[in-house]
Amino acid sequence: QLQLVESGGGLVQPGGSLRLSCAASGFTLVYYAIGWFRQAPGKEREGVSCISSSDGSTYYADSVKGRFTISRDNAKNTVYLQMNSLKPEDTAVYYCAAEGSSCPILFVGSWGQGTQVTVSS
Repeated sequence: QLQLVESGGGLVQPGGSLRLSCAASGFTLVYYAIGWFRQAPGKEREGVSCISSSDGSTYYADSVKGRFTISRDNAKNTVYLQMNSLKPEDTAVYYCAAEGSSCPILFVGSWGQGTQVTVSS
């Protein structure tokens, strides 16, 4: 069964950090572009970051540039999203997706459960 599982979310104070993990089972992540997306209450899902499979290029939404870093650990078949200097507006459910080989990811066939990130004092 092909599956992506997000983890690492939680409650953090403004200015804090979290590292999200996207672990794959049933397939090898290295062959896919991996994107992180988020959906805040009452808002549409938006792309946050992406890492391509071809050359490892990374992409970030303007709202997270300089604060978030996406990376791969091919040995662990996992992609991470390091989130620093978190702001209340980063509060959302975060999802990862594996599609194609290049960024940006424009279409996602199915979504996992996601992981909740709450930034609040």
